[in-house]
Amino acid sequence: MKYEQEPETVLLQGIAVSPGIAIGKALVFSSLNSHIPQRDIEQSDVEAERQRFHAALAAAASELQAETRRLEKLGDSADQAAMLESHTLMLQDPELQDQVDKLLSIKLQNAEWIVHGVIQELINKLGRSQHTYLRERTSDLQDVERRILNHLMGRDLPNLHQLGEEQILVCDDLMPSDAIRMDTRNVLGVAMDQGGKTSHTAILTRAFEIPAVLGLSTVSDQANHGDTLILDGSTGTVILRPDARQLRDYQQRQRDWHRREVRLMRYTNLPAETRDGKLIFLKANIEIPEEVDSVLSHGADGVGLYRSEFLFLQSGSIPDEETQYRVYSQVLEALPGKTVTIRTLDIGGDKLFPGRFDHQDKNPILGWRAIRLCLSETDLFRTQLRALLRASAHGKLRIMFPMVSGIEELNQVLALYDSVVEELHREAVPMAAYIPVGIMIEIPSAAVVSDVLAKRVDFFSIGTNDLIQYTLAVDRGNERVAYLYEPFHPAVLRLLTTIIRNAHANGIPVAMCGEMAGDPLATLILLGLGLDEFSMGAAAIPEVKQILRNVTLLEAEELVGTIMDMKSHDEIQSYVAQLMEKRFDYRTNA
Repeated sequence: MKYEQEPETVLLQGIAVSPGIAIGKALVFSSLNSHIPQRDIEQSDVEAERQRFHAALAAAASELQAETRRLEKLGDSADQAAMLESHTLMLQDPELQDQVDKLLSIKLQNAEWIVHGVIQELINKLGRSQHTYLRERTSDLQDVERRILNHLMGRDLPNLHQLGEEQILVCDDLMPSDAIRMDTRNVLGVAMDQGGKTSHTAILTRAFEIPAVLGLSTVSDQANHGDTLILDGSTGTVILRPDARQLRDYQQRQRDWHRREVRLMRYTNLPAETRDGKLIFLKANIEIPEEVDSVLSHGADGVGLYRSEFLFLQSGSIPDEETQYRVYSQVLEALPGKTVTIRTLDIGGDKLFPGRFDHQDKNPILGWRAIRLCLSETDLFRTQLRALLRASAHGKLRIMFPMVSGIEELNQVLALYDSVVEELHREAVPMAAYIPVGIMIEIPSAAVVSDVLAKRVDFFSIGTNDLIQYTLAVDRGNERVAYLYEPFHPAVLRLLTTIIRNAHANGIPVAMCGEMAGDPLATLILLGLGLDEFSMGAAAIPEVKQILRNVTLLEAEELVGTIMDMKSHDEIQSYVAQLMEKRFDYRTNA
């Protein structure tokens, strides 16, 4: 008799990016960018390829119609239903069908490759259009292409927006546009081959309070759909097909974790004040308006970073002025009396906008992104600034510009900003009498000349995610060099010291909205350096607040004095980790 061998347990170690423990069934998801087959065919195969193509079109159309009917029954998803109907019309476009049919005979290649080529050519044409509406249709075409190719290739890709049951998402990579729209109620955890601690998938999982481990390299190859999986987002451990003992162990750890979270929530409504009376502002980073409830429930003093680009990524199109105005106003009105800092559009780098701003620079992190993109796409930038200024009438708004490298760039930005203000004054549009304007300090050149920049703005916010990767020449999304991403590197700490001193010398406050602000291991260092405001994922606030309420400013300053004489990241991290374990029973797996 032949017995099938049980699949073996696999233990993987990755990068812990979002804390918590998840136990559940794996949902293996391949990204759109997975391999599209290309092969030559014989003339005698053309008719069969045509039939495959038309069958895929029919299946995709049927799929869309079913989704449209379901949304119409819900009654509150008119925009999504309309979008799906437009996708159905694209599938039925005779020009698309004729082009594919014709090229199958001419090029004698398989249907998948021909479909990909035809739709990419349409995307390129629309992307070059002078008409905004046409340019915005490129993301719709990409969704249509995905559906057709899924059916041609026999890929049964799950709909991440509506999973139907609780599962742990296992994937090679995840675009921010997919991550922002995933069904957060049913995604128990995320395990991913690529990515690092400050990649945008990591940021989103923390924002959604979903445990996540990235940089696992092979998890999407080793996991099977439906496998039982344990994911520890605090240690970076993932166990595929665990045995009974491992399951019992992690179920107990999960219960302990939940008890700890309940204890920390006791700090929610207490001020972040040190034992010697230094009051620190703890604010939240958000991506979407729905996170406001989390901001309030975790006791944040406001929003230190609203990443406005996720409004663009979530919708898959460029929102007009009215749409942006409504969304920004909604967030401001939901947080009366609390300051909301909205960062202008930061598209590019690892946040590609399908079809419009997905230009592949040779080095995208150093390329056409953020404020550079906005200064060349001034119509887009002016529209966002108009929406922001109009929304200022609804609450305490601060506006922040990303990726400023020096005074020339800042002067350009402020000149354009002032012209929009004047335009709205001429139109008698209501807006706040005073709107603080600041910049992110995330490029080493800006840090070095921060004394000059401080004279032109009302506040700084340090973006440590990019500042660290630019300073240390480490791609923060590359798991192969993630070990070199060192927040406590002496060079980084010296830059932080320079920025904070220059800001205070010019009478402006300094915030930090990078992931370092929410790292409990960094709390005492940042306090001792003189940081005025910490902004982080809302879920991290109670633990940082606990630390601040149990130390003095003098202790933190003494710690900074000690570590600034140290020569390496490892020496500093080891010293701080030992101190944190002794004082707060805080253990790190770094």
